[in-house]
Amino acid sequence: MLWPYKTSGISDRLFERLPGIPMSQREVRLLIISALRLLPESVVWDIGAGTGTIPIEIGLLCPQSRIIAIERDEEVANLIRRNCDRFSVTNVEVVEGNAPDCLNTLKPLPDRVCIEGGRQLKQILQDVWRNYLQPEGRVVATASSLESLYLLSEGFSELQARNLEIVQAAVNRLETRGIQQVFAALDPMFILSGEKF
Repeated sequence: MLWPYKTSGISDRLFERLPGIPMSQREVRLLIISALRLLPESVVWDIGAGTGTIPIEIGLLCPQSRIIAIERDEEVANLIRRNCDRFSVTNVEVVEGNAPDCLNTLKPLPDRVCIEGGRQLKQILQDVWRNYLQPEGRVVATASSLESLYLLSEGFSELQARNLEIVQAAVNRLETRGIQQVFAALDPMFILSGEKF
């Protein structure tokens, strides 16, 4: 078994990757999964799933949950499927489609949503919140730029999200460069979360 542990935090190097396709780094994944506040049988939508790291971690942590990974690119969707196979995760369904347009075809409706990307972040957030997210559900969204941070924080505010949290993750990892060991910074990431009344 590739990851025999009962904790999240799979090493980044264990995932298959494609050039140019973003991947949530291990330390950021830990914060995202914590912010989701998963239940044993949650229905989770991951919009802009990329490499599939979040769905796979959730699938291993909560084997009774149903996870839908949404990705617009066929090649990237196939990458998620391959990564699910690598970790023997069977409770992840991969859907190829553009959010928010494809969301009305998805069942069951979620009580947890992770928004990791999308060209229309604020519209995706609002559409998910108003039309699909179950009462008492949670949305966690990530922003890697000031523009996306602004759009998401404005969106959460307009939706009157309860228990709104914004965390900025700044992670440094020890690396060996020549004969020196130095700390190298990963790109900072903002993690926003809120609950629906």
